[in-house]
Amino acid sequence: MGTSSSFDGPTNDRPLVPTFIDDSDRSDADGNDDGADGQDGDGNAGDGADQGDGAAPPLPPPGPAGRFSTPRSAFTTFAKSGGTDRKSLGRAVSGYVRSSMGSPRRAAQRMGTARASGANVVRLLQSVQANGIAQTLRELNLTALAGRPIEEVFAGLADYVCPEDGSIDQGIARNAFLETIADLADAGITDIDGLTPEQMTTVFELYVAHTIEARICNDIGTKAVALPANPAAAQNVEDMLHDFIQRGVSDAVSRAGSNIQALSPTEINGFVTSVYEDAYQILQAMGDAEVAR
Repeated sequence: MGTSSSFDGPTNDRPLVPTFIDDSDRSDADGNDDGADGQDGDGNAGDGADQGDGAAPPLPPPGPAGRFSTPRSAFTTFAKSGGTDRKSLGRAVSGYVRSSMGSPRRAAQRMGTARASGANVVRLLQSVQANGIAQTLRELNLTALAGRPIEEVFAGLADYVCPEDGSIDQGIARNAFLETIADLADAGITDIDGLTPEQMTTVFELYVAHTIEARICNDIGTKAVALPANPAAAQNVEDMLHDFIQRGVSDAVSRAGSNIQALSPTEINGFVTSVYEDAYQILQAMGDAEVAR
């Protein structure tokens, strides 16, 4: 939760999927575009907008009134408990996916910037594993980082993975990448030139989990994070939420059944999108299971 930007969270009437998301994967299961934002599957204006006269595509409809209220209340209860109220955590997360976002698919669509950066993480890991870090750094004109500790090298690659644009969504992606770097040592990843397929998967899972955690905290937990009465309780809230999300993401990556090392360039974006959508679906189910205990 330390990645959360200073932001009071979105209002209840904000569109389910913001218009700035250029999502080439927003097709229904049958291959048809849902038309939720007046764009086609390539992010271009659809039939509803006359591009010839420069008209903007129609705005998506506002979300249902109060769609953040119940998950925020549940998250506040969870935070006040110091991380002990698992039912409230489950109610907050499942309610966020189901009611605030509308569905796991729409929740994944909202992670457009994080997904783009997630694809860059995969490409970076593939390059390092196949060519070595020295060659990767040469290709990116970052040879000054050669020989530096793994944390410094990855931090120096942040601009490639998450280019700055000043938005909250980009900030979430960038901070998630930096938190992933901080987790490398605890994950036993210290040799950047010796990345195994399992370690590549771990890095990707950590990144996805941090982005989802930050997105949820920005939307329903911004004010609640300061509620625990002491630092130990606050840390427990953060740890419980992170572990909960990490389990869901790990299951989603396993469900994808793909070896990150073997993904082709044309498969990467679809893989990342499917992981986010499956992660939100699993998190919703996990939350429902906690409520039912």
